[in-house]
Amino acid sequence: MSTNTCVWFEIPVTDLDRARAFYSAVLRRELSRMDDGPNPMVAFTEMSDAGVSGHLYPGTPAAAGAGSTIHFAAPDGLDAVAARVREAGGEVVSEPIEIPSGAFFYATDPDGNSIGFFAS
Repeated sequence: MSTNTCVWFEIPVTDLDRARAFYSAVLRRELSRMDDGPNPMVAFTEMSDAGVSGHLYPGTPAAAGAGSTIHFAAPDGLDAVAARVREAGGEVVSEPIEIPSGAFFYATDPDGNSIGFFAS
């Protein structure tokens, strides 16, 4: 049984290959496209990896300000990740926000999905 409240997330995108390239560049990890299921998808981790993960899938992103926000880890720091977001075609939409456990910023991917990046 998982100890995490969240166990899986899905991010709808209009262009799966463009989204794969964006998230691979920003997260500095090669994301694999899988076309062997009922729908194509790009997973953030291997399906057997422990912990919370998710995937990209062909779909319709929520309107700006209307969808959920997924927060990703920024192990090499917020400034480095923010630069990669901009270089890869996303938009940084907030300055870093300090909280007791660290800091995070909000951004959008090329489809306008709300995402965040957190560093402790």
